[in-house]
Order: sequence, then C-alpha cells, then structure tokens
Amino acid sequence: MTELKQDTWVVVTDSEKALFLRNLTDHENPNLEVVDEEQQENPSDREQGANRPGRMHDGGVGHRSAVADTDWHELQKERFAADLAEKLYEEAHKGAFKELVLVASPKVLGDLRAELHKEVSDKIVAEVPKTLTNHPVNKIEELVKRELEGA
Repeated sequence: MTELKQDTWVVVTDSEKALFLRNLTDHENPNLEVVDEEQQENPSDREQGANRPGRMHDGGVGHRSAVADTDWHELQKERFAADLAEKLYEEAHKGAFKELVLVASPKVLGDLRAELHKEVSDKIVAEVPKTLTNHPVNKIEELVKRELEGA
C-alpha cells in the first residue's frame, strides 16, 4: 500500500487539462489543495485541418490513392504530454515536491511516462490509471486514497 504523505503532489490529467494538487494533511484524511491548473485549447481535427487530404497517382492510368492527413488533434495531445513533463521537471528542479502521484488514463500515462525526465520519474510513488479531471477535488481525494490502498 502506498501512502499519500503530506506535501505529496497529485497530478490529475487527461490530454488537454492538468490539475496540480498538493496534499495538506496525511493519508488517513487527505486534503488536496489546487496548486496550479493547465489547460490547452484543442479543437477537433476537422477544425484544425486547412485542406482536404491529398491524393497521389498510383501507377496505373486513372488510379489515385488518398494520402493520410496529419491528425492535428492527436498531435496536440502528444505535445500536451511533453509540455506537462517539462513543467513537472521545472517544479521538481525547484524542489516543489518530493513525491508525486500521477492520475491519468492508461494511454495518457504511457505518453507522459515516455516524456518524463529521470528527476521526475524518481519522485513518482504511484500511478492511478483513471481519468478524473472532471471530478471535484473532494471526489479525487476519495478515489486516489482508495486506489492507493488497493495498490
């Protein structure tokens, strides 16, 4: 079982929003305070794309194939993971936290894990594979405590 100690940071994120929370108390009665919040605008791919997908000749007379267009929406999600990893590195380097709990969907956790600096990775005490960004803070406290007790 992992315990949520005082001053442990809990970062709750999806691929467009991140809540930075700090535990003010202990594991028995966690009290998470919002330290910071990051959010990025990420319209659908259709709204971000400027052109129709391209086409190219396929070798035969009159044969043409579609060329896949860049998925701008997905690309922005991956950039968000890189930006979040950079922010966590800056905060860790400043000594803002000693321990870190990451809460995100499995895919976002994977994207974020790939971007994290060793200094941040070494401070991670638990990962919770759930999307909780739209939950109120008191519900996040309850769910994170339950998840850590089950780990």
